[in-house]
Amino acid sequence: MTLSEFRNIFDQYYNPIKNFLYFKCGDIALSEDLSQDVFVKLWEKRDEVNLDTVKSYVYTIANNMLLNKIRHDKVVLNFVEKHKTRQEEKSPQFALEEKEFRTRLENIISAMPEKQRTVFLMNRIDELTYKEIAERLDLSVKAIEKRMHGALEHLRNNLDYKI
Repeated sequence: MTLSEFRNIFDQYYNPIKNFLYFKCGDIALSEDLSQDVFVKLWEKRDEVNLDTVKSYVYTIANNMLLNKIRHDKVVLNFVEKHKTRQEEKSPQFALEEKEFRTRLENIISAMPEKQRTVFLMNRIDELTYKEIAERLDLSVKAIEKRMHGALEHLRNNLDYKI
């Protein structure tokens, strides 16, 4: 397809394609954007296009682009809806209380005896098993269990929150 043939096709089909998309989606801005994209795609595929079937080709491209846009918008909407509820649940009051709780928890953990704190953090933060902690600290699993019990007891006694 030559440039002059492309110009003729563009002049002939741009408005009908734009109207076709507008009637399908009801959004003039989207229909204009997609119409332009249709002709960009046509230009990119100009060597593969049969001029006898160009009309059906541009309408097929337009329809497919609209369907892809609708699918994409659904995915975006689902993502926003999922994350919107999480953000709505976090009121300023809740955010402040959460920050205060984190600060208090960090202070309580730092006040823990060092041996208990080390085991607690290795288990809860590094997600190591008691056996892995025992191997790293060169202790028995029973000793790790005892230190963890002491750490949890320390938290229970100093937090007004059930663990």
